[in-house]
Amino acid sequence: MRVVIAWWDLDRSGQTVASLRDFLRDEAVDRFSRVRGLRLKVWISDERTNRWGAVFLWESAQAAAVPIPARAAELIGYPPTERHVFDVEATAEGAYDTARLARLGLAFAG
Repeated sequence: MRVVIAWWDLDRSGQTVASLRDFLRDEAVDRFSRVRGLRLKVWISDERTNRWGAVFLWESAQAAAVPIPARAAELIGYPPTERHVFDVEATAEGAYDTARLARLGLAFAG
């Protein structure tokens, strides 16, 4: 398994965390739900520091290496400010009440 973390500093972009939430709701979440080999994608933000990003959990190094459409980079206007790739040493799932993760978060809260 592989984890990829991508971060954007939005200070040079015309996009904001709020405008990128629209992108998630309107297209990104559904599109990434169909990507082969992607086990989980979590979009993350920090409005205080004007940062936006994602954490990808891939089922293999080969799946992580396949190019995916860079629509976020297109909207933001430049590639991620930081991108890191890690091997997964172990995984665990905790005890939880929310059975389904799809379409949760601030982009769908309103």
